Amino acid sequence: MVQELKSKVAIIGGGPAGCICAYFLQNNFDVVVFDKKSPLKTLLPTGGGRCNLCHGEYDFRELASNYPRGEKFLYSIFSKFGTADTLDFFETIGVKTYMQDDMRFFPISNSASDVREKILNSLKKVKFIKEEVLRINEGFSVVTNMGAYDADYVVIATGGHASYDLIKMLGHKIIEPKPALVGLKTAEDFSSLSGVSINDILFTHKGISGPEVYKISSLRARDKFPYKLTFDFVGEIDLQSELNSNPHKSIKNLLGEYVPKSLAEFCLKKLGVNPDIKCHEINGKTRDKILDKLRNFESTIVGTAPDGEVVTSGGVDLKEINPKTLESKLVPRIYFCGEVMDIDGFCGGFNLQNCWSTGFVVAQSLNLSLGL
Repeated sequence: MVQELKSKVAIIGGGPAGCICAYFLQNNFDVVVFDKKSPLKTLLPTGGGRCNLCHGEYDFRELASNYPRGEKFLYSIFSKFGTADTLDFFETIGVKTYMQDDMRFFPISNSASDVREKILNSLKKVKFIKEEVLRINEGFSVVTNMGAYDADYVVIATGGHASYDLIKMLGHKIIEPKPALVGLKTAEDFSSLSGVSINDILFTHKGISGPEVYKISSLRARDKFPYKLTFDFVGEIDLQSELNSNPHKSIKNLLGEYVPKSLAEFCLKKLGVNPDIKCHEINGKTRDKILDKLRNFESTIVGTAPDGEVVTSGGVDLKEINPKTLESKLVPRIYFCGEVMDIDGFCGGFNLQNCWSTGFVVAQSLNLSLGL
């Protein structure tokens, strides 16, 4: 009896997308994962080292709405492999999970290192080669800094920070990468407020940061600098009524009931108002200036600061990828998954969900090609 040889799949990139793809391929293909670094090293800092695996949104359209770039492209992908499928996968490999009040899922161990170990232990049939891929020749021959390897299919899962030259050689267009989910540098000097937080906005020595700022940086990742942001820190308050009720309280202490006192003092000084002046001394004009400052707090954004998750906005143009199979429309038998594509999500497990789902869909596409 002649034993039929398995087709060879070369996966370039040993991150979350590449590894889950390998998991779902390993029983039907000879799978080799190429990465010049250790596999799943990029998983270790996720979720502050706790590994925010996914988000508790089970409707695929609602889930996709958390991606500033790639939302409609992801409809088909999330309908095939969504949050429930992700949790089932981790249960299968021995990672038990829990959901926080903010709907973020984490491993019970609260350890990204533990998740990494469990995933790698599930890839017993996969071969890992620690070499840098330099190019992909027709046929395919995967050329590294150490040699060349033949493959029937190639999956590119190199993440959002590398390999674009390799992809350009294949004729694909790359949307220029820009940092997202990052802090923002401001023209204004907020160093005296460094460490002060309000409404999920954190002031830093260089500008502003925090969850709300990360979201804004993602939404405006393609905007040119400088641009202005305006924040409402107090909402609808009847300041005149408060002034009347607290005539002998300093304006600084009164505002300190609504915003951090250091922020109140910062705003008052910018307006030329003595922070220690009593409330009964505040006239209508000054009152309106104070209200306007707190309701329309402006900052001029001049750049990004490298904190937060630092996800990349940009990558392989989605117009050149089949959304149902994730196969290249330009080069047959080349596939893409993960952040190498022009897809990025907000904080909360969404960027890892992109990796899990697209990695599965590539594997499903290849398995179906065998009639499985």
